[in-house]
Amino acid sequence: MSDETIISEELQSLLNVPFGPEVYDIEKGMVKKFAEAIDDPNARWQSETPPTFPAALVPTELIHRLFNAKSPLKRLLNGSSELEYLKPIKVGDVISVTGILTRLRQVAGAEGPTLFMFTEMTYTNQRGELVVKGKNTYVKY
Repeated sequence: MSDETIISEELQSLLNVPFGPEVYDIEKGMVKKFAEAIDDPNARWQSETPPTFPAALVPTELIHRLFNAKSPLKRLLNGSSELEYLKPIKVGDVISVTGILTRLRQVAGAEGPTLFMFTEMTYTNQRGELVVKGKNTYVKY
């Protein structure tokens, strides 16, 4: 692999810049549809969200800018997601999500350069309580 960087100035400029908050009203219908989509009929999801639900709540500007930044790499996948639950998200909550790109890492992949983009998200309810912390790794290759 060449020593040439695939980390653009555009991506570099996003590092450590807070995005959001993006505000989501957690209503019963959206939680029901999510539970149906993951095929989990647990009655508990009548009043609170399933564990993977926060992954659907994102600061859209950050995600849009990461995914659409100019790059010679055209393929993208979600490399990993970690969610740390501090309090349940309940139907009726108003959740504010903020995110930040914390790190970019270029490595040599089997088919050429690979770019790892590391983000952190925070989820706060209407009472100002931190309810979930998330870390995601997105991979362009």
